[in-house]
Amino acid sequence: MGLMTFLRNRAGYILIGAIGFAIVAFLLGDAIKVGKPFWADSQRVVGSVDGEDISIEDFGKKVEQSEAQFKQQYGGSANPQMQAMAVDNVWQGEVASILLNKEYSRLGLSISGDELFDLYQGKKPSPLIVQYFGNPQTGEVDRNAVIGSLKQAEKTPELKAQWALLENEVEKQALQQKYANLIKSSVYVTSLEANDEYVNRNKLANFDYVSLDYASIADASVKLSESDYSDYYNANKKRFDNPAETRSFDYVSFNVAPTAADSAVVKAQIEKLAGEFRVAKSDSLFAAINSDVKVPYTYLTKGKLDPAVDSAIFALPAGSFYGPKFSGSSYKLAKVVDSRFSPDSVKASHILLDPAKLGGVDKAVKMADSLKGLIQKGGNFAALAAQYSVDGSKDKGGELGTFARGQMVPAFEDAAFNGQAGDLKVVTSQFGVHLIKIEKQIGSSKVVKLAYIEKNLAASSKTKDAAYKKATSFLNEVKGNDFTKLAQKNGYTVAVADKITASQGYAPGLDNPRPLIKDAYAADKGDVLGQVYQMDNAYVVARLTDIRPKGLLPLESVKKEIEPMVRNAVKAKMLTEKLDAAVKGASNINQVAQKVGKQVTPIQNIVFANPIVPGAAQENKLVGTVFGSPVGKLSAPVDGERGVYVFTVTGFSAPAPLANTFKQKEGMAAGIAQRALGQAFQTLQDKSKIKDNRVKFY
Repeated sequence: MGLMTFLRNRAGYILIGAIGFAIVAFLLGDAIKVGKPFWADSQRVVGSVDGEDISIEDFGKKVEQSEAQFKQQYGGSANPQMQAMAVDNVWQGEVASILLNKEYSRLGLSISGDELFDLYQGKKPSPLIVQYFGNPQTGEVDRNAVIGSLKQAEKTPELKAQWALLENEVEKQALQQKYANLIKSSVYVTSLEANDEYVNRNKLANFDYVSLDYASIADASVKLSESDYSDYYNANKKRFDNPAETRSFDYVSFNVAPTAADSAVVKAQIEKLAGEFRVAKSDSLFAAINSDVKVPYTYLTKGKLDPAVDSAIFALPAGSFYGPKFSGSSYKLAKVVDSRFSPDSVKASHILLDPAKLGGVDKAVKMADSLKGLIQKGGNFAALAAQYSVDGSKDKGGELGTFARGQMVPAFEDAAFNGQAGDLKVVTSQFGVHLIKIEKQIGSSKVVKLAYIEKNLAASSKTKDAAYKKATSFLNEVKGNDFTKLAQKNGYTVAVADKITASQGYAPGLDNPRPLIKDAYAADKGDVLGQVYQMDNAYVVARLTDIRPKGLLPLESVKKEIEPMVRNAVKAKMLTEKLDAAVKGASNINQVAQKVGKQVTPIQNIVFANPIVPGAAQENKLVGTVFGSPVGKLSAPVDGERGVYVFTVTGFSAPAPLANTFKQKEGMAAGIAQRALGQAFQTLQDKSKIKDNRVKFY
């Protein structure tokens, strides 16, 4: 009744407020973007750095470019992991660009016109200019090629756009180098620091110790109090500073593995396919239509196929049929169309003609034949390439360098590898008509030309439907029930994905986790996510178990994971009391050992910079205490990583005096400078307000 009375009494105010909001929304929406409410623009922002927005349109284009680069670098098709790498790569670049540009402005860093000229044509060219215009053998830049390309860019819009991108990257790299040099020049190492570092790495300590291990006390006998937890937490707070929000979830996988019946069906299909393949009139066409894996119909070098198939294929003569062979998770069939010995690599040049500009392929071929005739009569290939070629290599006289098989389109590759050094060949590809000059052929290895079929062994739709039905049934039943108990009741294994960040492209046991992670970041702790997630070979049902925000985590969030350390801290107190009692009245380490029933362990030649105790563990606190102790004195108990120790230093071996302080300082400064650059950028990020919305889009 109270709520209804409140609404009746204030209905007028609520109505007026609603109308006012609608008018403001209408006016602002019209001013910003017709047909969209004023808050819609925030839906297009993938993140912001100190108030500077990163739009999804620009970001998305860069992600596509980064994905394409990864595909080219690693091969294969795009996958969730590759996309996640691309997204993270672009995000880091955007954050760095915004933060560093602000730093450049604040510090007054810029690149002058003279510096830019020097980066393109001077004595110290940009690494990017060296990459594009440098001689691979000498590393020298062809400055005439740079000038020629810049002149050509004034006439060619596409080349002009490419130069604009290159110039931007050259300037960006130069500014980054200036900033890096500024950071490095701020690093200084004193003579005292140099001597300390030298001593820490060369002074040797010998000592004897007695230890009582934490494992000597049963875990069940140690009762932990709230003060034990809070004492450990307060003493180690820096460990609990969470750099980014994370979420954890439990999940059950319903595998979609081929059954014995599925395998029998696929085997029957592949045997039927093999029979048809044997008598097929067009080997390459039949293979292209029926194979799950596309292998180019061209000559292949050894090592390109599945190892189980590769060795067998290269031992067969031309005309042989191979398979069906099951290996990995697929059946393989192959016809050996031809085998021969061929160069390992070829050095070639070409002149590329554009049929669209010459009135068709026939006219382009005639032009190529004419150019071929001129060259055979003594014409200069490089000069003709510079005049007629539409390819970027024209500025280098058509030179393409040295390439192996698989780097060129099939028509071009066949001409280059099947000819002889000195040959001129005219071929047509999807890029146009090429006049190829074979400069040199290197090496010789056996190659084979195959018509190749690979059929994957996959689960049938019936098997997939059965797995999906089980997953859906579990999802419906688990709502309102205990996730773990219900899974155990049904005999399902509960897996854990712990501390997953919003942009992470992988999760333990999951091959396509991004949709699941996105939903996890829109859920509340304890929620069962509302759908069945499809992986490559499984269906998954998940429940969000933990949310860890960015920043200092409270004790309750880390209580479970610090329990072993807290227990060891309590054990350390118990063992310290025992060793304290043993040390009282003892004049040497042997008497302490006798009292606690342990052996004395001698240690030789330990250095401060490498605190590994043989047979124990990395014991920083123990070794640090050793180097701060006098020779021959029985120490107080020291709680370490594996147990509590009492020791006696038996001697130190001091190194010879530092011979070259300057060289020591120089080496230390170089190492510190290298770390300082990364630390400086991390500090910029820590002191900036960065909002990351990537999980909404990817």
